[in-house]
Amino acid sequence: MSGWRERLDEIGDRHGLDRSRRDRLARLLELLRDDPTAPTTVQNPDEAVDVHVADSLVALDLEVVREAKRIADVGAGAGFPGLPLAVALSEARVSLVESASRKCGFLERAIAAVGVGNAEVACARVEDWPVRDLDLVCVRAVAPLAVLVEYAAPILRIGGSLVAWKGRPDVAEERAGAAAAEYLGLRIGGVIPVKPFPAADRRMLYLYSKVRPTPPGYPRRAGMARKRPLSG
Repeated sequence: MSGWRERLDEIGDRHGLDRSRRDRLARLLELLRDDPTAPTTVQNPDEAVDVHVADSLVALDLEVVREAKRIADVGAGAGFPGLPLAVALSEARVSLVESASRKCGFLERAIAAVGVGNAEVACARVEDWPVRDLDLVCVRAVAPLAVLVEYAAPILRIGGSLVAWKGRPDVAEERAGAAAAEYLGLRIGGVIPVKPFPAADRRMLYLYSKVRPTPPGYPRRAGMARKRPLSG
């Protein structure tokens, strides 16, 4: 057995994944390795098993993730964390929201190759995506916290959650995120340090809960959250 497959079994043991789910994750790693159009610089399974799969599945440590039934991965890119979460959470429906058509094409091929029937691609800007009342929004390596909060707030139900993957905490970014959350009807639920793999350096999951309706006028038109982020 190759080293990355052994590592995948360790990840599977940690999260209680059966052989069928592990095999799907292996097919995903093989697709990254073999597809030259994969939209990520990390394609070698020996590295991707941790950087992509373990990092995605660490969110299963949170109860709000394990219990979510309607999930969006915003800015899905190559499909992380959305595809591994769809594999792990077979009762959930996972939308991979991505605006770049080239990346959307890869995501469609990945869903077919991996055999993830509970995942779908939404090839759209999140500001233009009409779906609402989601249980969970996941965002990894996309934008500062204030922008992520603005992306998530309009599409979450009351009681729904945003989970944002971040590295070393930045005080100014945290303050801006908290201010945007307060204005948009979210509340910070915690900053959870995680260790998805041994070499992970200061990995954090920022958890926000939607506690009030988002004010009228949101989402703003596409691009405004980045161009003029809420500052409080």
